[in-house]
Amino acid sequence: MEIDLFDETNKITIEQKEMVQAILDFSGDYIHLEKETELSILFVDNEKIQEINREFRSKDQPTDVISFALEDEVENDFILNLADFEGVVPRNIGDIVISVDKAIEQANEYGHSLNRELGFLALHGFLHLNGYNHMEPVEEKEMFGLQKEILDAYGLER
Repeated sequence: MEIDLFDETNKITIEQKEMVQAILDFSGDYIHLEKETELSILFVDNEKIQEINREFRSKDQPTDVISFALEDEVENDFILNLADFEGVVPRNIGDIVISVDKAIEQANEYGHSLNRELGFLALHGFLHLNGYNHMEPVEEKEMFGLQKEILDAYGLER
């Protein structure tokens, strides 16, 4: 899986980026995602994620993670005919935006490491990009159950 990581905050270490990459690679294998999959992660501060949250979700407050799935069903969406291309065309599933400020706050609040919180938030966003949701109780049970299962299997427990 190809994951592009961008840190606008300069607060994320190389080791933390590698950990996020590793947990998402593990998660992709865990849910049997094809290897030729792409996504990006943007690490921002509370001010930037509040701006994004306001613009795209009409919620004028900072949040911890926002996912933009490219494969969501949208009316009048452009469909690319991949039969016209030679070779393997990667599947881009979308973008994840994580507030580093919120991750630090929540790690302190929950009494675990920043690494655990970053891994949790990256995985949460990743599952959203792959069609999981928690709008309904049944969906929430499935998504949060899978999330815990993957975190435990990876070894990133609370």
